[in-house]
Amino acid sequence: MNNWSWDVFFHAFPIVVQGLGITIGLTIACYIFALLFGFVWTFLRRIPNKLINWVVTWTMEFIRSTPPLVQLFFIYYAWPMVPVVGMTLDPFTSAVLGLGIHFSTYIGEVYRSGIDSVGKGQWEASKALNFSTGKKWVKIILPQAIPPTIPMLGNYLIIMFKEVPLASTIGVVGILHMANSYGAQYWTYLEPLTIVAILFLVLSYPSAILIKKLELKMNRRFDKNAVIKTNGKGMVT
Repeated sequence: MNNWSWDVFFHAFPIVVQGLGITIGLTIACYIFALLFGFVWTFLRRIPNKLINWVVTWTMEFIRSTPPLVQLFFIYYAWPMVPVVGMTLDPFTSAVLGLGIHFSTYIGEVYRSGIDSVGKGQWEASKALNFSTGKKWVKIILPQAIPPTIPMLGNYLIIMFKEVPLASTIGVVGILHMANSYGAQYWTYLEPLTIVAILFLVLSYPSAILIKKLELKMNRRFDKNAVIKTNGKGMVT
């Protein structure tokens, strides 16, 4: 059993930190992909076709029910072997697709809950004002649907940040990969893995505080600049 060594800790720290940029960059890339692709799931589920709705719902459930690690392995190792459509992807791109698609199914549900929370009067008011479909969504529905979802979206950002180390299994050189490499080289894992835990704590906690402040700011802005006010009967007031 290895005993704790501060000398090892300070020696490993700058080596492990070298992977921090990749870890943060991958988190941001995966999150942006998930945010955008989440809208795809949301709008596909709103298509008034039972077959399409069933296929989309089943696909989302399949993705959510499958471990993200398995999905990463499939995209990176198995996808290139698929006849005709298969292609080889680098580890970073594979991680963005794997984690991005996985979390987009959850974010799509967050969007759906936000859209469903928009009052019926808002939909009727947009119709009464003869808004086009695009203008209705951009000017009325989404500005009211998104702010209430910010806490959940923020939580998924933090969860994704904690899941990104899974990408080290397919060769993404993040902080976990650097810690494992250091441990394999010097036969000590306690200190480098502790550094990884500290880095995740230091970055996750301030992020949670920032998201809370952003939520409060968005709510105040929304209350001040409400898009359309109705009297509950679909009439503009």
